[in-house]
Amino acid sequence: MLNNFVSLDMDALCNRLCENKKTLIIYHERSDADAVGSAFALKEIFRLMGIFSMCACADEVPERLKFLSEDTQGSVVIEDGMSIGHERVISVDSASPSQLGVLFDMLRKDIDLMIDHHGTGTIYADNYIDATASATGEIIFEIAKTLYAQGRLPIITPRIINCVYAAISSDTGGFRFANVTPRTHRIAAELLEAGAESARINHILFNSKTKKQMSAEGEAARRLKLHYDGRIASVTIPYSSVQSLGLCDENMETVIEIPRSVGGVEVAFSVRQSEPKPFFRVSMRSSTDFDVSAVCRIFGGGGHMRASGCSLEASGIEQAEQMLVDAIIRQMEKSN
Repeated sequence: MLNNFVSLDMDALCNRLCENKKTLIIYHERSDADAVGSAFALKEIFRLMGIFSMCACADEVPERLKFLSEDTQGSVVIEDGMSIGHERVISVDSASPSQLGVLFDMLRKDIDLMIDHHGTGTIYADNYIDATASATGEIIFEIAKTLYAQGRLPIITPRIINCVYAAISSDTGGFRFANVTPRTHRIAAELLEAGAESARINHILFNSKTKKQMSAEGEAARRLKLHYDGRIASVTIPYSSVQSLGLCDENMETVIEIPRSVGGVEVAFSVRQSEPKPFFRVSMRSSTDFDVSAVCRIFGGGGHMRASGCSLEASGIEQAEQMLVDAIIRQMEKSN
């Protein structure tokens, strides 16, 4: 699957995008604002060029991110065997087939292009990948500007501007993370000059939480553990807590911020068990130059050097937690 795929430059990518084909835009499950914002910004670009497109994901758009899709599309979930009449499929912000969930098995033969900014993953289609971009949203904005300069996009609308701003702000933690570059700030300035609703968007992304989200963070704080002389911090959310608190994946998105915020911690991770199965989802973050993607790759995941994720199977959540601690320590000792 790694062979014979073409890496495109921006002009070649734009030429491919301008082909008038009914398009399905797919993005990773348990979606964040970079995935949703990039997908719906690209959908708007297609609309302006007179190309029919729909967005699709294994999960519905999270409630807090519906401002990015409102008034343009309802459900994004398609079921196996459903006919949508697409002629091509484009993935955004999805570094590996596993991130697409059931959609990859349904659509793998139809995926024509992948547009992404992750430095690690598994290439599964002709691609435009810019690992220097802080978010896939940066790439989508470059696409919009290129098409506009070429006269193929008539206007860059407020929907594109706001979707791209949300994508970038989300993946940079409100421009606080190490993936922020001078280019990121220049793009943000362009978006603000173009009318991006930065205050509203950042409030939704970072300051507005549901009661269940607060409950999940409280449970994470209660279950916080420090390892390896305080250099590693972890939180676990077992299925028993998910059940008793009535949580879903969307409620647990921010629990990684609990171990990450502890002073002196170099590597933080969360382990979540959403179902009564020995299957666990992991988010991992680094506050130093330690490469958490190298750890996540051991378990079939990946991402960025300082922000990655994976899934694993274990007999229980404590064993999953210990497997990750051991893998991180081995990687730390190898780096010394």
